Amino acid sequence: MHEALAEARRAAEAGDMPIGAVVCDGDGAVVGRGHNMREAHNDPFSHAEIEAMRQAAAALGHWNLEGCTLVVTLEPCPMCAGAAVSAHVSRIVFGAWDPKMGACGSVWDIPRDPHVGARPQVYGGVLESDSKELLARYFGALRAR
Repeated sequence: MHEALAEARRAAEAGDMPIGAVVCDGDGAVVGRGHNMREAHNDPFSHAEIEAMRQAAAALGHWNLEGCTLVVTLEPCPMCAGAAVSAHVSRIVFGAWDPKMGACGSVWDIPRDPHVGARPQVYGGVLESDSKELLARYFGALRAR
């Protein structure tokens, strides 16, 4: 989670929402990194999770991320949770819960939906206060403008 938080800080420094993600292989080595780059790329799909999973797939040489863990600072949205399931990620670990768009147990629970094929394990609330602090600073600065 510390690596994902470092990615979130990179997003904040670039003026984007501070969400960071990493993908670790079965041995715990980081094989993909990403942070939100929606503003930088003018791309609504440039979420931290998507960027990290793309990088992991390129590093591993295949799209199937079975055995890998996606670690992200904020509970994945429906798009990212669906992408993780589609990529066959084995575990999703996240920091802060997202009561507005969370799709790993808060609002929706895509990974545990009985209609999806792959069903990753989900662990939420890991270093939650650190993730919440980054988000609070970001939104506080936006409101101050």
